[in-house]
Amino acid sequence: MIRIVVVDDERMVCAHLRTILGAAGDLDVIAEAYDGAEAVESVMRHRPDVVLMDLHMPGVDGLTALEQIVTLPYAPKVLVLTTFDLDQYVLRAMRAGAAGFLLKDTAPEDLTALVRVAADGHTVLSPAATQRLVSASADRAAARDRALAALADLTEREIEVLACIGAGLSNAQIARRLFLSEATVRSYVSRMLTKLGCANRTQAGLLAYSAGIAQDP
Repeated sequence: MIRIVVVDDERMVCAHLRTILGAAGDLDVIAEAYDGAEAVESVMRHRPDVVLMDLHMPGVDGLTALEQIVTLPYAPKVLVLTTFDLDQYVLRAMRAGAAGFLLKDTAPEDLTALVRVAADGHTVLSPAATQRLVSASADRAAARDRALAALADLTEREIEVLACIGAGLSNAQIARRLFLSEATVRSYVSRMLTKLGCANRTQAGLLAYSAGIAQDP
């Protein structure tokens, strides 16, 4: 079972998510939280695999909670719930270590599938939506220059792998696209993240978009 904590200040949203996720046989909503402080406390108490969390909440907001959660021992994957009203806020969350983001109107079958993807350690990243986030950056040109400079030490193959990560591909999908074994892809990803100073695949994916190298999925 994939253990999930749902965080949103609107209780109806939590109830809706609980209903959708609970209908899947392998997903279990073990707790709900209604602000960032409750979210951190709930994660510490229940040790979920995945957290679905709104960012814009009264009191302790989702971004503050996210920054605390990702530093915890056995930190879960945190998926941001958004309506894209706060593009810059979402971008900050991704850079802070969120495993990805979902629109609140995501279809139920897609929601359950994407939660499983996140639980497996893969990035939940919509290429079109991420392109919008990067484009919304006030210093887009400067961000592109910084991203390209960061890629300077990567090998050609590592750049190919990074481009695939930017498309939200899993290791298995990258292996098939580049005709490599999954073990080889994992090795490339590990070395690449170290070279780039990225804490996770999500940060690397954003870097790929900023640099303009992300491939189509």
